[in-house]
Amino acid sequence: MSDSTALNTITVDGITYDAAKYAAEKAAQTVKDNSALGKDAFLQLLVTQMQYQDPLDPQDNGEYLAQLAQFSALEQMTNVSDGLSEVSKLVGNIDTSVLVGQLSHMIGQDLQWSESTSYTDEEGNLRVDSVKHEGKVTGVSISDGSPTIIAEEGGKTYQVKVGDITRIGAGAAASDG
Repeated sequence: MSDSTALNTITVDGITYDAAKYAAEKAAQTVKDNSALGKDAFLQLLVTQMQYQDPLDPQDNGEYLAQLAQFSALEQMTNVSDGLSEVSKLVGNIDTSVLVGQLSHMIGQDLQWSESTSYTDEEGNLRVDSVKHEGKVTGVSISDGSPTIIAEEGGKTYQVKVGDITRIGAGAAASDG
């Protein structure tokens, strides 16, 4: 590193950054959405209110207790919201795992599926072509968080969405659905 570039760097936790880029990233991280008051803003308002009250005419203790109760309720609602978000993620992961387990029992079975392609014709009308495929299930995959079937037809491998499957099991490859 030359002396001129060393003057334009900053080292944080043993990692050296370009000073201008680091400052810009830190500024971007500290920008907050102030459109809704959160629990930190509520507590800050309460403390400021206590600091600047008139000592000759102080606010009633009951009002402070009511505000603290509101703050406590806000904190609990935030915790419940965070907890529900985690539960939702967990349920989604369980659903995906169960579906992958069920789909894995299809390996080796005959499969029939449709593949739709949409296009606009010369007159500007939306058209949809549907092609039927028949093959054997060779595996299961998760892509973009959704389970899919890996199927082989005529030496070519396809990744089939569960919603595109029209028939599974014996006779699927022999059927014209």
